[in-house]
Order: sequence, then C-alpha cells, then structure tokens
Amino acid sequence: MRYSTALRSGSAALVLGLVALGASSVASLKAWADEPVVQEEESDIIKLSPVTPHRILVQDTAGTHAKDGRIYVVDADKGKLLGMVQAAYNGNVVQDPKGRAFYVAETVWSRGNRGDRLDLLPAYDPQTLTITNDEVLPGRALVTPKKNDLAISQDGGRVYVFSMVPTNAVHVVDTATHKVSQTVDLPGCALAYPWGNDGFTSICADGGLANVSLKDGKAEVVHTKPFFDPEKDAVFEHSPTRRSDGKTWFISYSGLVYPTALSADSKVEVPWSIQEAAGMKKAPAAEAPFAKTWRPGGWQLSALHYASGHLFVLMHEGTFWTHKKPGTEIWELDTATHKLVRRIPLPAPATMVGVTLDDKPLLFTNDNAGDLFIWDMKSGKLLHKMPHLGDDLYFTVALGE
Repeated sequence: MRYSTALRSGSAALVLGLVALGASSVASLKAWADEPVVQEEESDIIKLSPVTPHRILVQDTAGTHAKDGRIYVVDADKGKLLGMVQAAYNGNVVQDPKGRAFYVAETVWSRGNRGDRLDLLPAYDPQTLTITNDEVLPGRALVTPKKNDLAISQDGGRVYVFSMVPTNAVHVVDTATHKVSQTVDLPGCALAYPWGNDGFTSICADGGLANVSLKDGKAEVVHTKPFFDPEKDAVFEHSPTRRSDGKTWFISYSGLVYPTALSADSKVEVPWSIQEAAGMKKAPAAEAPFAKTWRPGGWQLSALHYASGHLFVLMHEGTFWTHKKPGTEIWELDTATHKLVRRIPLPAPATMVGVTLDDKPLLFTNDNAGDLFIWDMKSGKLLHKMPHLGDDLYFTVALGE
C-alpha cells in the first residue's frame, strides 16, 4: 500500500515536471522565433581621409627582429596611429610629393630568413593602405634604412632606388609604368639626392659628388672635385635636400655646413660652422679627436623647413667620433644668416628629428623606448607623446618632403 502511494506520488511529480518542461520549451521556442535572423557578414575596407601636411609616415626598423620592419601612418595633430604596413628587412619609404602614393623598398626571402632573395618596390594607396603595384627590382641592397636610399623626383614621376647588386647603382623606376626605366652604375658612390624632375646626385667615397642627368632616356654622369676629406671630417648622409631646386645642406661630423646647389653641374659654397653660429668656437675635427664641445649626432639628425629656410639639428656634448650619439637638444639655425635661432632642450635623447613643411609646422623626435614626440615648431611646445609607437623609430616622412 505504501509502495502504491509512493508510486502514484512519483508519477504525479513526473507528469508535473514534464508539463513544466513543456511550458519552458514552448517559451524558449517562442523566444527564438522572436529573435532577428543573423545576417551574413560582409568584409569592407575603411578609407582614411586624404593625406594632409600633418599626416606623416614613421619608419620603424624593428632592430631586434628586423625582418618585421614597419611603416606607421600617424595623425600628428591628434597624436593618433591610423594604420601600419610592413617594411620587411631594412626597408625604406618615400612619399609622392602630392600624397598620391607611397613606396617601400624592401627585401624578402623565400624561406623567411633564407632561400631565394627578392627585392621589391610596392606602391601603396595612402587611403586604403593596400598595395596597388608590387614591382620586382633587379637588385637592391641589404642597406640600413636611410632617407636617401630611396628618393623621388619633384613631380613624383621617378623613384630612385639605391642598389649594391652586384655593384653600386641606382635603379630609376617610372611610377606611371611601374617599371625600371634604367639602371645607372655609380661605382664608388652611393645614395640619391634628387633635384627637380630630371636628375639626382650621389655622394662619393673620395669626398666628391656624382651628378646624374636623366634626359631623353639617357643618363649622363659628371663627377665633381672632392669638397670634404672623408678621413678627417666626413659629412652625414642624412643631410637635408630641398628637392624642388636641389639645394642641400651637407653637415660634417665636426659641425660644418656646406650649402650646395645640386644639379648637372653642382656647386658647393664655402662652409659655415654650427658652433660659430651659436657664438662658440668652431669645433675641431679628427686632428683633435678628444676635444669636447657641442656636436651634431644621431641617425636622422637634421631636418629642413623649406619655406623658412630653418635647419633643425640634433646636438650633444662629445668628442669628434661621437657622430652617432643621440642629441640632447635641437638647434634651430637660419640658413640665410648662418645664425642660431634657438636651442630646444629635449625630454629624452633623440636620434631622429623631422618636420612638416606647411605654415603651421610640427617637429618630431624619438627616444630609446620608441616613443614619438610631437612639437609645435614655432613655439617649441611639446604637443603629444605617443608612448612606444615602435621599437626603433628611424625617420619621418612628411607631405612634400
């Protein structure tokens, strides 16, 4: 009797449970029916706004893992990272003067860190950061990132790629056809300092220049006499050029500035001293290697604001062979009067200085932590600090530079 009662009680509970479960299931089914149908995802590409004078490219060589080099696209007004493209091993970057594209010279291997080598010059759309053409070069160089390893003509019609395969040369790439139009052999000379639309100059091991005129599909090379002694007071490769007319200010290790008008017949003017511009004694060169004074140094150690003619140079206190030492100050110099305008102390030693070319210019410096500092050029006020933008920030590229 007790068993029957228990059985009946258990059966009732089971029935009630099934009823409850059924009600719950019906409610769940109704809830599912009320939910919207998930649509299939569609991929798209976000477009950046058009290039402006304050949208810059920053080259990061990523020294400890150099095959992962990068180019950052930065909104300098906001101190904001907009995007990034790969720059592979020891990449270099140059921008079309009107912002229509930018180009990265890079080297890759078929098996990652070995195998067949491929030298490339991809062209990037500046708004989508997609590759619009991927030119294969006949050779390049396993060279360190330098602005003058990769240069562009004033009208953007030619890109110059320095190569060391099998000897020193410059590949001239037609940006309309994306083809190498010619290769100019330059034994004993290196890099490309462009002037106008039809030529460039390379700097040579003897202290002279090689002027390359490109007209009618031919390259005419004319060498100048040496104007500096490479053994006693070499000039920095990272000396700024105003591409429109080829005016270049070659800066020596000791701090001499050689104003030079680059052309098919380059003219070098009498040099002036950065230290004398600041009211100091002219700095000695290799003849007094242990004399300590203020000297230029760093990697991308100088930048030129074209309109004002003001030259910005990273300076540090040191002896003669300290040309790679980071700068603790920026010295702003008037290239017309050969006078110091002001000294800007830096919050951290910098190996790089850059500038925009508009009428409200910005300055850029870096530090050892990979931070990017953005300054107002006219006031010298620090506007933004972008913490650890990259690993090894080497140089910036601004519109029109």
